[in-house]
Amino acid sequence: MKGRIHSLESFGTVDGPGVRFVVFVQGCPMRCAYCHNPDTWSTEGGKLMEVSEIIDEFERNRSFYKGGGITVTGGEPLLQIDFLTKLFTEAKKRDIHTCIDTSGIVFKPQNEELIARLDVLMELTDLVMLDIKHIDPEEHKKLTKQPNDGILAFAEYLSNRGVDIWIRHVVVPTITDNDEYLFKLGYFIGGLKTLKALDVLPYHTMGKPKYEKLGLPYPLEGIEPMDKNKVVEKKQIILNGIKEKRKELNQ
Repeated sequence: MKGRIHSLESFGTVDGPGVRFVVFVQGCPMRCAYCHNPDTWSTEGGKLMEVSEIIDEFERNRSFYKGGGITVTGGEPLLQIDFLTKLFTEAKKRDIHTCIDTSGIVFKPQNEELIARLDVLMELTDLVMLDIKHIDPEEHKKLTKQPNDGILAFAEYLSNRGVDIWIRHVVVPTITDNDEYLFKLGYFIGGLKTLKALDVLPYHTMGKPKYEKLGLPYPLEGIEPMDKNKVVEKKQIILNGIKEKRKELNQ
């Protein structure tokens, strides 16, 4: 079985625990205004690769990945569920830690066939890094051109299945840099039983040259990068929401 792969990174340090071998898949239905990989959007691009090729690449440098493993990111990995299942099946045979970095956009709670395939994949997945772009439904549509109801349902699905979750959230000036929304995000994820970590990331413009190269207008032209020093206080607001939710659950 072949997957459509954008690129491979042999030394990832921000894509899960430890040093990771990172697989960037091709194709994504999201159109996040701050996306720094617009070259991964098309489902027709990339390179077709066998599972064995990826496993062999990992094994060549396995000594570097002690405490780490394989992370599949994108693009959107869950567009290629069957390929991921095959890849992670081979990874688990070799005792390799497996992680998916996803937006959860493909999740449809009423799609029983999809749920069945996800159930199989989740049995092979040690960690899901879930990117929640915006907690407010309407603001999420403005930011990503997609709804967020399936994404939030996916978070609850992972929680109910006992899959470890790391939440990622990007703070963008004038868009997600809003204390009310940040608290609501925390309140929501505070109800996830398997929440293990929270990464709050500052918006940056490092992907802007890719838009220029592709001949695309940059959606957030004029918005300055987020002050990294302010991210700590923004994360605390989310943590306050988590604490409030857990306090209610424990009453």
